[in-house]
Amino acid sequence: MVVRKSAKGIVVQFIEFSPSGDKVLSCAQSRELSSFGWVPHCNSPTAYLVGLLAAKRAKKVGVSGFNLDIGMQTPSKGSVVFAALQGAIDAGLATNYQKKMIEEGRIRGEAIASYAQQLKSSNPAKYSQIFSVYLKNNLPPENIVNVFEAVKQKIQSS
Repeated sequence: MVVRKSAKGIVVQFIEFSPSGDKVLSCAQSRELSSFGWVPHCNSPTAYLVGLLAAKRAKKVGVSGFNLDIGMQTPSKGSVVFAALQGAIDAGLATNYQKKMIEEGRIRGEAIASYAQQLKSSNPAKYSQIFSVYLKNNLPPENIVNVFEAVKQKIQSS
């Protein structure tokens, strides 16, 4: 499982090694989440949902387990690569990992919701500026946990 993030989004691929060249078995990109009702960003909830979607596709082509490839990213607790990893695990794929690197609340967007709620009451102008993309897409960031759960359910049932 290859997880890559950029300023524009997150890509998760399941790759099979071959001496003649690697083969992509499945892929999901954060921009695809719009069709499920999610406003994609480069954050933990988005990474989780992309990992979940890519893993569901991988299972359909016979993938049952994986090793995580994070490339040049620094492995830090709660990072987007571990959120994507948890999404793949929740889709039913097997792997070795350290549970201590995953923060469930962060994956669900609880930190985003809490910060948005605090900022909305203390500094509405900054709230509108920081969360402008969410607001433009009719997704109040303080409700992100509920939206995350709904999108997760849509992906799981797709």
